[in-house]
Order: sequence, then structure tokens, then C-alpha cells
Amino acid sequence: MAMAAHDSSARWKTFFSEAKNSDILLLLSRQSKTPVLEVSFHELQGFDPEFAEDILLFPRQILASGTDMLREICRERGEDIDVMLRVGELPRDSRRSLRDIGAADIEKLRSSEVIVTKISDLKPRMHIAVFQCEACGYNVEIAQHNERELVEPLKCPPTDQGGCGETVKSGATRFELIYNTSKLVNNQWIEIQELPEQVSSGSQPGRASALLEGNLVNKHLPGQRVIVNVIPVVHSEYRRNKKTPMFDIMYHLVSSEHESVPFTEIKITKEEEEQIREISQRDDLFRLMQNSIAPSIFPTGVLPFVKRSLALQLFGGVARINPDKTRTRGDIHILLMGDPGVAKSQLLSYMSKLSPRGKLASGGGVSSAGLTAAAIKDSFSDGRFALEAGILPLSDRGLAAIDEFDKINKEDRSSILPAMEQQQLHIAKGGITATLPTRCSILAAANPTAGRFSQRGVNASVLHSFSETGLPPPLASRFDIIWMMRDEVKQEDDERIARHILATRTLGVSELMIEENLEMNPADIKSEQIIEIGVDGKEHLTSDFLRKYVAHAKLNCHPNLDDDATAAILQYYTDERQSYGRGDQDPGTDVVPITARALEALIRLTEAHAKMYLRNIATNEDAQVAIAVYKHWREEAGIEDESEYSGTTTKDRNITNVVRQIIRDICAEKNNVATITEIYNRTAAKKIPEFTVDEVISKMRTAGQLFSNRNDEYSFV
Repeated sequence: MAMAAHDSSARWKTFFSEAKNSDILLLLSRQSKTPVLEVSFHELQGFDPEFAEDILLFPRQILASGTDMLREICRERGEDIDVMLRVGELPRDSRRSLRDIGAADIEKLRSSEVIVTKISDLKPRMHIAVFQCEACGYNVEIAQHNERELVEPLKCPPTDQGGCGETVKSGATRFELIYNTSKLVNNQWIEIQELPEQVSSGSQPGRASALLEGNLVNKHLPGQRVIVNVIPVVHSEYRRNKKTPMFDIMYHLVSSEHESVPFTEIKITKEEEEQIREISQRDDLFRLMQNSIAPSIFPTGVLPFVKRSLALQLFGGVARINPDKTRTRGDIHILLMGDPGVAKSQLLSYMSKLSPRGKLASGGGVSSAGLTAAAIKDSFSDGRFALEAGILPLSDRGLAAIDEFDKINKEDRSSILPAMEQQQLHIAKGGITATLPTRCSILAAANPTAGRFSQRGVNASVLHSFSETGLPPPLASRFDIIWMMRDEVKQEDDERIARHILATRTLGVSELMIEENLEMNPADIKSEQIIEIGVDGKEHLTSDFLRKYVAHAKLNCHPNLDDDATAAILQYYTDERQSYGRGDQDPGTDVVPITARALEALIRLTEAHAKMYLRNIATNEDAQVAIAVYKHWREEAGIEDESEYSGTTTKDRNITNVVRQIIRDICAEKNNVATITEIYNRTAAKKIPEFTVDEVISKMRTAGQLFSNRNDEYSFV
């Protein structure tokens, strides 16, 4: 200890003058609002390993001497700055979970991974108090280290030091606090909580209060995941106004590193910017982006298109404020409807982790208050009601993934509607009226009420399937894209999926071995690569780089539609409005009615595609991709170049639909029995060969859609 305390000033001086000279010059230029010098622990360790270790053991004294030395250096150079020193990025061996911090960690420097749950109001605290002696007018400065009590002087310094030597006890003098020469610093309390995934089963997550100071104030928001670097301190518990031998642990925050930051705060180096521009020039960029969404999920059937739309959702359109103060949203909302086991939850989990402010909730375990905000009695503000934000406000400027969307109560579901379209929530609870922003994309997944979607809806409109989820019809128009993901039995696909799952499974590392520190967590190994090759041999971007790419695009690209793009969208929209409800189709296969909301959805998809290519003008090409994605989910046409993915060409897919419809028509007329002769006759009129008809019937029987009572007679299940 002796070495650490006495020697630290000299060591700090050497470190500052040799390693931090340029940063100190920046402080002296007074360009930053709050004068703070941030030092990485790795820098200190590289400079003087022994000294760095001492900081972990005696942080209070050494950091205080470092701050004093820094102020002295500034004074020597002619500037009296109330500067603060922050040490961050502590080594892994100083990391503890909140529940494990105890007697051995008191007054040491420790780091912990936590979620911020509450923040208090800002309070100024005096850290250097100036008292004036009433007898002689001498000013006494006292540094205030304890936030619980104000330490006052008991006597005036002797006459040889400029005072009068009188004491308070004798009654000869009193001391008056001089506010305008005392130095105040902003303080704030925050409540931190252990990460839910690190809590052992059956126990509550550990909670604690931390005191923030100076530039750390108002930096944290409820719901943020942060790594806090803290000094645990103890205060004696009071029982009936008497001290007890038990102590409460409080935390003094030294610095913090944010984990879930908005896209705007992601740091991108010049070199990474070059790499991003290079990738954006690739011809197969759209396919690369599609492969980068949840690469461990094998794309069959409609999944490639789903991944494509999720890539567009990440980029999003451009939110605009109109001259009449109305706002049009830029975020894209997507609904995944599907049978159990088609990887909906996996996609949601991946997207919520990829988006910097992503939050994941499950419909069965979420209430209206959990989605919007709860009014609770706040321990920080004298028991008054305070709002605690729910999933939607917490994922503002990010993504909210809501699984089991159909399991949310009817009453609770109504609170989502304004959050989706107006992107703000108006709350009046517990005497508080507030408007919370919910500028987030919503990715929802819904299961059918009957367990599986009925085969009756195989060729019906998406709205028919939507009704099977039990969700209210007004909700359908709030989503820009609705996907129907079926669990179809196809031998060649099933084998490819199985191979992919088995290959992916063997890449993983045992969770127990990671917990016992016998193996490295593959998610923590920072790869320098930008592009990885998946088990299926396809290229995809690493999630870190993809996040930076999206951040760069969102910050720098705000595309406007050119005349060609506007004309293409307008043409498609007007044609669709005209074609809807002509009555020449079977009511069961009617397309989804297209509304003005669909027009906005097309604009958002066009802008998102332009952003992906880092363009500030959205062209006809972007509009055509948006229309193709939109058409595809509306089950009207395939996308010509995608035959290799879906296993069938667009032509084959259309023939399958025609044959299926013919069988359905015959069954409707003939009491649910269609003979092969009638099927051949009607398909011949459409120029479909008999062997193709046999193939389609065989596939429908394998998929469990048709059954045969006797030879050459078929009925729908």
C-alpha cells in the first residue's frame, strides 16, 4: 500500500506527459463540455503493469492522486480546469456478478455486466466546500468525500497560516459555508440489476444502487445493458437510529461501457468505412445480406424471401416530418405467421440481438404495462409514482421482436396499434401523463389457434391464414409485410435441412464448459474477418460488421425517390386497386385488399433497398425490388431469378396452384370427390400435361393435403 499511495503522483505525471500529452492539449483548448480524460486500463498496463495492478487494489487513493496531478498539470500550463479522470475497459479477472461482490471486494476496483433499471433526478453535490471563519474572515477549503454528510471545520488554522486559531467548541467562532466559491459536481443515483440470463434458476437477480458523478450523469437510460466499473463502499445499517455491525454495499461508478447502443453511437473507423463502401459495390449485395440474416437457419421454401425482407427491415426507410407537423414512419413492420417449428423464434432472437437496441418479448409473458410503461412507486423520489418503460419505448430507434403475438390479451394488444403507426404512446397512469416515443421496427411471430394452419388455406389469400391466428383484421394493415411460413413435407428439402442442422450443431461449444471457463465462448471471439463461409458453403457478413454497415447506411443515407421510382410504385398501386374485387376469382383466393398504407410500405421498402446500396437517390431498380418483395408475400407472382432457392421455378409454382385450384373446384361441385378423369379433362384445357398433374397430386398426398378413398378418386383432407 505504501508504494502505491506515495509513488502514484510521480507515476501519473510520467504517464500523462508521455502517453496522454495530445489529450491534455485538447482539454486545455476547452473544446469539450465536460473536461474528462479517459484512460483505458490496457494503456496503463502496457505503460506500467505493476502500477495498473495497484489501481485495482487501491483505486480511491490512486485515482484521487491522478485527478490532482492532472489538475496540477493543467494549472502549470495556465488553465485552471476542474478536470476528471476516468479509467475504463478493466481486465476480465476483475469482473464479478453483483450477487458475488462481498467483503473481499470492498474499496477495490471491480467491473460487472448489468442492466440499468432506474435513474434518479440530477442532484448537485459539493465536492470542495469553502467555509469562512466568522472571527477573522479566513477561508478554509475541505474536500467532501462522503456523500452522506457534510464535513465542517472544527477550528481555524493558526495565525502563522493566516487564520486566527479559534475553535468552534470554545464558541469563539463559527464557520459559514460560502456557496459561490465552493465547487459543485452533478450527481445521480442509478439502480442496476444483474443480467437476466446470468441469474441461476429459482433466484432473483441481484440489484444495487450506484452513484454517478460529473460527465457520467444522464448518460444512462433505463433498459440499457452496460459494463460498470465500480468501487464498492460500505455504509453502516441503522436500526432505531443506532448503527449496527451490518453494512450496506453502495457503488461509486468510475466509468461505464455501453453494450446496447443506438446505431448512431456505433464507432466506425476510416478503414471500416472503406470496407463498407467496397462491399456496397458488389453485384450480389442483396443475396449476401440475405445470407447474413441468421446464417445458421437453412433457407427453404419461403425462407429466402423472409430473410430478404428482414435485411430490408434492418435498414428501414426514412422517417420524415411534414410541414403540417405530421410524421410518416420509416420503420418497416413484419409479421411471420407459421406452423410450429419453422424457425420463427430463432429469426426473432437473431434480429433482436443484431439490432443495437433490440428487445425480445414473448406474448404469453407480456402485459400491457410490460409493452408500454408501468407506473410504480419510485424509491428514488420519495415514494411518488414514476414511469418504468416497457419493451416498446426501450427499443426506441431499434427493433422490438414480439414472439407468440397471438397469445397477447385483446386489451393489451390494443396498446400496440398506436405504437406501430403513430410511433408514440400516450400514457396517463398514476397521476402522470406522458408521451413516450416508440420509433422502432416491430417483428412479430404468430401461431395458428388450431396448432397448425389448415390445408384449406394453402392456395387462399394471406388474410385467410391471418384469420386463423385469431388476430383482429385492423392489425393486418399495420404490417408492411406478412409472411406465411408452412411446414411442408418435401423429401429433398427435409434432407438438406437435416444435414444443415447436424453440421451447424457440431460447430457449437458445450455451454457447461464455457460456464466452467474450460472453453472460450465462440460469440466472444472477436473475428477480424468481414465475410465468413457458412456450413452450406455460402458467404455471409459477420454480425459485428453487418451492424456497422447498417449503422453507416442509417447515418449517411437518406434516399429520396426519383421520378422513375415514383412512377413504378404509382403504376403498381393503381393497377392493384383496380384489380381488387373484380369478382372473376374464387372468393377463397381473393388477394389482400391494398390500401394507402400499402403505398407507404412500398416507399419504405424502396428507400431501404437504396440505403443498402448506400445511395441517396432511390431509382426504378429499387422500386422494382420493393414491388417484387411486396408481390411475393401477396402470393401473386414469384421472383424470376430465385428458382434455385425455392426448389421450383415460377412457372412450376403457378402450374401447381392451377392444378390445386382445379381439384378444389371439382371437389366443391361433386361433394368433395374428384376423379382423375375429370382432373385430366380440365387440366388438358389449360394445356397441362398428365404427368405434371400426377406429380402435383403425388406431392399433395405426401404433404397430407389430399387422400384417396378408392383408386383414381381424390378428396381434400
